[in-house]
Amino acid sequence: MLVAAFILGSALTLQAQIIPPFSSPASDDETEAAEAPDVNDPDLMKGIDVDKLDWSQLAVDAGTGIDPMAAKKRAQAAAREGLDWSSNPNANGSSAVTVKQSVSSFWDTRIGADMTLANEPRTMSELLAQKATNGGNLPQSSGSAWATATAPGAGAIWDKTAVEARVDPGAEHSKIGASLTKSVPLSGDTSLTLQNGYSVNQQGTSAVPGIGGHVTRNYETDQSAKVTVTDTGTSIVAGQTLSTTDDKWLRKLGAEQKLFDNVTVSGSVGETPQGTLNKSVTAGFKKSW
Repeated sequence: MLVAAFILGSALTLQAQIIPPFSSPASDDETEAAEAPDVNDPDLMKGIDVDKLDWSQLAVDAGTGIDPMAAKKRAQAAAREGLDWSSNPNANGSSAVTVKQSVSSFWDTRIGADMTLANEPRTMSELLAQKATNGGNLPQSSGSAWATATAPGAGAIWDKTAVEARVDPGAEHSKIGASLTKSVPLSGDTSLTLQNGYSVNQQGTSAVPGIGGHVTRNYETDQSAKVTVTDTGTSIVAGQTLSTTDDKWLRKLGAEQKLFDNVTVSGSVGETPQGTLNKSVTAGFKKSW
C-alpha cells in the first residue's frame, strides 16, 4: 500500500509540473480594445494606385516558393536558346542532320554540326537496294563541326564582320575565313554592297606504308560588288577570286531575279583555271517559318 501511494503521489506531482496554469480568456471588450486601430496611425496605402499594383508577385507556390509564371518563361527561353535540330532524307537512303545552338546574342555567335547519317539496312533487300543506289557501295556516315560569329564593323570603313570556321575530321579538312561587308545606298531603292573575303583551307592526307601523311594549305581571297534594286527584286553581282593554287584572278558575273514570294531564278558566268567558262542557271524556293 505504501508503494502504490508513493507512485500515485509522484504521478500527480509530475502532471502538475507539466500542465501550465489555467488562464481565463480575455473578454470581448478587452479584445476589441486590443484590435482597434489608433486614429493617429499612418495610412500605409496613401498615394498608391491599387490598379497599378503588380499582383503577379503573389503568384508563388507556398510549398516551393517558385513563381510558376516566371518558371514557364524561363523554360520557353531555354527552349528557344537550346539545340535546334533539323533532318532531311537523301536520295541514297541516308539522312542529312543539322544541329545548331546560339552561344551569344551580342555577336550572333552560333555553333553546330552537319552530319550525314547512313541508314543501316535491316533486310537483304534493303542492303541490295542501297548498294544499287550508291554504285555498289554502302553509304557512310560523316560529319563536320562549324562555328560562326557576326560582329560590328569599324565605323565608316565597313559595316559588318563575319567569321566562320569549319572542321571535317573524316576528310581531314578544315577552313577558317572572315569577310568584311560595306553597304552603300544609291539613288532611290537601289543599294550597293561591297564585300572582301579571306580564307585558309587546310587539307591533310593519311599516312600509308612507305609514304608519310602531309598537310597542304590554300589561301584564298575574293572581292565582290552587288547592286540590288529592291523595287524589282533584281540583283547583279560582279566579283573575282584569287587563290594560291590557281595563282591568277578568276572573274565571275551573275544575276538574280525574284519572280514572286520565295521563288528566285539566278544565273552566272565565271572563269575556270583551265581558261574555259563555267555557266549555270538555277531556280530556288526558300521559305522560313
